[in-house]
Amino acid sequence: MKKNYVIGIIAAAVVIIASVLLISWYITRKTPTLIQGTVECTTYKASSKVPGRIVDMLVEEGDSVALGQLLYTLSTPELDAKLRQAEAVRSAASAMDQAAIAGARVQQIEAAMNMWQKAQAGLELARKTYERVKGLYEQGVLPAQKLDEATANFHAMEATAQAAKAQYDMAADGARKEEKEAAAARVRQAEGAVSEVESYISDAMVYSPVAGEVSTIVAEQGELVGSGYPVVAILDMSDMWVTFNIRETLLPRIRMGTRMQGYVPALDRTLTFRVSYIAPQADFATWAATRTQGGFDIRTFAIEARPEGETSGLRPGMSVLVDWDKIE
Repeated sequence: MKKNYVIGIIAAAVVIIASVLLISWYITRKTPTLIQGTVECTTYKASSKVPGRIVDMLVEEGDSVALGQLLYTLSTPELDAKLRQAEAVRSAASAMDQAAIAGARVQQIEAAMNMWQKAQAGLELARKTYERVKGLYEQGVLPAQKLDEATANFHAMEATAQAAKAQYDMAADGARKEEKEAAAARVRQAEGAVSEVESYISDAMVYSPVAGEVSTIVAEQGELVGSGYPVVAILDMSDMWVTFNIRETLLPRIRMGTRMQGYVPALDRTLTFRVSYIAPQADFATWAATRTQGGFDIRTFAIEARPEGETSGLRPGMSVLVDWDKIE
């Protein structure tokens, strides 16, 4: 009886000692510092500079698209009308430019030359009449009135001949240099207007700015969208990284270029990541200050790390777990 009592006491002591050791180990054991991050990637939003109605949506969510692939087209009847107007203005300006370069027509030049020759003949007749009247006046046969009339007619015919000569020279020379330059400038202005409208019309066909995967389609075929409205969102799957928000007390273990091993639960495997960005400024506080002396708010810094090596299957939104204590 006494022997069983001793055995019981010993067993109880062993259980107590084991419990104490187990509790001590549990309390003093070091818990791994696991940091969770999220996979992100660059997102592009395809939009048009012009408003319009979607007439063809050529992609669906989840489709893989290549760089420059046509995504959707818009109907822009207003721009088509403006293009016809601009082309008509360009045609009119070109015609005026050609007219300025060609100068007066042959018939106009011949008519001006005939008028000049007629004025020259009239001038010659007025000169001879003046000389005769002047001789008779000096002989005392005609009064001074006749001489004045002959003189006035002679001067008038001189002015008429000069004006006809100027008209002929202008017709023969064509348009002035300034007029030709003005006509050419009007052509360039009209061509610029046509190019502008054509540029807007070409923007009604929206192409993929990057090779990636369509994540979201905001508007469907038949809907009216405004200028710059993001219709299709494309994920650049070749440009992915993991974002961690870590406490500032963990910063001593990290620097630019630091490598870390991250476990991806969705892939059930571990990948290598390299730190490519450390936020220059802290963001929000995640740990409140205590009331004891020396307490402070521990703020958070954003860290970005890019994967290295083979990353097949990695997609935006996946979680990545990193044991911060194993970072070297």
